[in-house]
Amino acid sequence: MRVGITGHRGLGQAVEERVRELLSEAVRGYDASELVAVSCIADGPDSWFAETALAHGGRLEVVVPATEYRASLPDWHHATYDKLVRQAADVHGTGMAESTSEAYQAGNEILVGLVDELLAVWDGRPARGFGGTADAVDHAERTGVPVRVLWPAGATR
Repeated sequence: MRVGITGHRGLGQAVEERVRELLSEAVRGYDASELVAVSCIADGPDSWFAETALAHGGRLEVVVPATEYRASLPDWHHATYDKLVRQAADVHGTGMAESTSEAYQAGNEILVGLVDELLAVWDGRPARGFGGTADAVDHAERTGVPVRVLWPAGATR
């Protein structure tokens, strides 16, 4: 089972704890020997899902939206990003250099094209910018990829 992740970054600590629990519950529902997690491994749900899937015994594939993508992530996340890239069974790129909204959407489309299901840590609201979580969900729905929303009841961004 190939499972992708998309989700909001910059969540508060209380929401993060609840999201991590939801991701852990979701991952435990998959057979570890068949699980391939597909993620752009940004800070937040992307990395939490990747780490949880690996700890469960699954494999990881990474989608890199742009060659400059790592530099666009927070400095404090670089060590985690680098570790996850090293642990990846495969790395997929968009062919784009600059880390832009268009690159993020291209990454979303590649990710969705690789998976059987998309987990979305999503509050159900429109994207704040092109290439965000809502756009990944929309692309999955338009292409027939099932989406499972994981959002804690009562949580806000």
